Amino acid sequence: MAAAPQIRIPATYMRGGTSKGVFFHLPDLPTSAQQPGPARDALLLRVIGSPDPYGKQTDGMGGATSSTSKTVILSKSDSPDHDVDYLFGQVSIDKPVVDWSGNCGNLSAAVGPFAIANGLVDPARLPDKGLAEVRIWQANIGKTIIARVPMTDGAVQETGDFELDGVTFPAAEVEVAFLDPADGDGALFPTGNPVDQLEVPGIGTLQATMINAGIPTVFVDAAAIGYTGTELQDAVNSDPAALQRLETIRAHGAVRMGLIDQPEQAAQRGHTPKVAFVAPPADYSASSGKRIGASDIDLLVRAVSMGKLHHAMMGTAAVAIATAAAIPGTVVNRAAGGGDRQSVHFGHPSGTLRVGAEARQVNGDWQVEAAIMSRSARILMEGWVRVPGDCF
Repeated sequence: MAAAPQIRIPATYMRGGTSKGVFFHLPDLPTSAQQPGPARDALLLRVIGSPDPYGKQTDGMGGATSSTSKTVILSKSDSPDHDVDYLFGQVSIDKPVVDWSGNCGNLSAAVGPFAIANGLVDPARLPDKGLAEVRIWQANIGKTIIARVPMTDGAVQETGDFELDGVTFPAAEVEVAFLDPADGDGALFPTGNPVDQLEVPGIGTLQATMINAGIPTVFVDAAAIGYTGTELQDAVNSDPAALQRLETIRAHGAVRMGLIDQPEQAAQRGHTPKVAFVAPPADYSASSGKRIGASDIDLLVRAVSMGKLHHAMMGTAAVAIATAAAIPGTVVNRAAGGGDRQSVHFGHPSGTLRVGAEARQVNGDWQVEAAIMSRSARILMEGWVRVPGDCF
């Protein structure tokens, strides 16, 4: 039997925040994969090594976690108001699915450095030293992101002393601003309410904040589902029944948010919405052993991504946390002590993170102009990724 030879595609493997992904420049993809469709999805699945019934992605670039099973496609923007168009694909580990329904906030921090390094930003807009402002069009959700990337001697500065919990080594700080982060048509609360009674069969009726900011997210109180908010990954991910309960909450929240018609459809869009549980501050030890004091944080947050408790916090979920915390009465705001606030410092399994957002009411509707957080990014490897020529 004749075997198809491998082909090689220019690619860059990058860390952005607490995630890693394979980055492509759109014109470098095979012609059939330069537009949305089955060929593109099949190619990216093979690059990452999915679907893998063993859950390891050994025969691909994926790292067997939701935060390392990611792809990014970038192109120079045709819009005079943007430098680069950014498309994110969340690749399922065990299913033949690439989910295009949302953004990755962590990898957003790597888009600016990639765009500069690959000539996608007008050189006239780049300082020799200081901060380069890269205007990013997030194509999945139709939103603008501004990345402020440090420059030294006309090139991206990747090394530095900025420390990010969930990332082992320090690097240069990249400030990322998510403008008008409300998803879709701009409605922060698709139900119209900061808090709803969410009926979940087999679990009960939960007070939930369902918000479209950064990424659609369902927030519930930790205590209502038997948690303290101090849990680390193993405490949740080793319990299949607990994961199923959280998935059930996510599915019914997705229906209430209008993202799907039936709970069964949630399996085909595992990337969105996210589900997270929150609690007031408490002492705990992070996964690194670092001690987090209740006095160091405003609240505790644990979030689930692609069916597993995240090892730190998704960047887009951090946007949702900042936005919900800024609006009085949400379950996030209440866990943080209530009142008006423009920033929040929360504890997650790997440590802590500070994010900011300013909310205001306009004609009775809540609006947020921007949510801001700091991340870091670094090129890990660049060259070519190889796949069998008949895989797409």
